[in-house]
Amino acid sequence: MKESVSHPQSSILALPKPPVTPPLGMLGQVQCIPQSIGILIGLSTVGGAFSEAIVCEMARKVERPIIFPLSNPTTKSEATAEDLIRWTDGRALVATGSPSAPVNYGGRKIPIAQCNNVYIFPAIGLGVVASNANRVTDPMMLAAARALAQNSPALKNSSASLLPPLTELRRVAAEIAVAVGIQAQKEGVAAELAEDELRRQVITTQWTPAYPSYSN
Repeated sequence: MKESVSHPQSSILALPKPPVTPPLGMLGQVQCIPQSIGILIGLSTVGGAFSEAIVCEMARKVERPIIFPLSNPTTKSEATAEDLIRWTDGRALVATGSPSAPVNYGGRKIPIAQCNNVYIFPAIGLGVVASNANRVTDPMMLAAARALAQNSPALKNSSASLLPPLTELRRVAAEIAVAVGIQAQKEGVAAELAEDELRRQVITTQWTPAYPSYSN
């Protein structure tokens, strides 16, 4: 038997439903973001997802927007490095998932970094081994990221690449490894060691691609 609806309940059911607000698109979200935020990281594999309107809105609010279209292959990249540099009047800090050619803009030749874990993961492993850490923690990962950021050529030259060149990889990896080892000690997952000694351990542990020469 169907239960009847009481008078108070029927009054509630008769109330008009509030209008459904459609979800904001990416442009609407960027328009709502405070001025202190200006980072876009693309992992969507949706080619062209970072449109000119979105990027220009970011550039209006942020002096140097950070934009990483990381999706591969390039046909699925959220934007091209050339467009990002042009839409932001050369102010964007850009790194891409696939290799990108330098961008010529305003009389400058701006190299585009390839955002790759080659900078971080081997160096974290090196720091863990050199410090004899018994685990990898989130703060150790953050220490690695900050050490890499401190070695960004863009800190000294606004037209330089965001990430160091591969020719500097060994030196930068050693700096990251030391930072990881120091953080591991702070968290008690590695034995205390003087920084100079830790650095020596890192250099000693770092693999050198040298091969013996054999002759008949």
